[in-house]
Amino acid sequence: MVRLKNRYLLVNILYPGLDNKNVDNKNVDPKIPDVVVFNQPTTDSLTTHALVKGIKTEVSNLFGDHGAGAIAESIVVKYLSPATSTFILRVSRAQYRLVWAALSFMTILPIKNGKSCVFRVVRVSGTIRKAEEEAIQRARQLILKARREMAEQGDSTLDNMFGKADYGGDSMKDTLMVDREDSDEEDEDLSDGD
Repeated sequence: MVRLKNRYLLVNILYPGLDNKNVDNKNVDPKIPDVVVFNQPTTDSLTTHALVKGIKTEVSNLFGDHGAGAIAESIVVKYLSPATSTFILRVSRAQYRLVWAALSFMTILPIKNGKSCVFRVVRVSGTIRKAEEEAIQRARQLILKARREMAEQGDSTLDNMFGKADYGGDSMKDTLMVDREDSDEEDEDLSDGD
């Protein structure tokens, strides 16, 4: 009996603002962190069937009938999350490079009136378990990064409202000099008089 060997590709869909209307960032709320805009959720109209059809079309465009025939039976979307714009593809081990190349050349979502995007292969794995673990880890990192950006924006918003605090200058030197004098007096008071 022969065991079929597969590869699992973890792919992120990124939206770097390739549309002409998003270049000026007029449609983007300034309160939303850049990392969230870049990794925004995908529309719910993207289905596994539409995704596989789009990948097969791109492989056919790049590699012709040979490429289309090579991946026709082996490509399956095992996981699709529109919320995180992530999916896991299963493809035979011999042809996973064809699919990876096709994903690299895809520039729009394979749906009607699809948005401009970039498909980034994050990990190639021999088991789906490792691909899932990587997807979970990357989602957690993305949440933490978005929280950090929101905190940084919050600080800059307060600075814009109240003005940036000036801790440098002569006042700092005066404080340091006073501290030095205070510490010298404390040392004399603590001595036992010898």
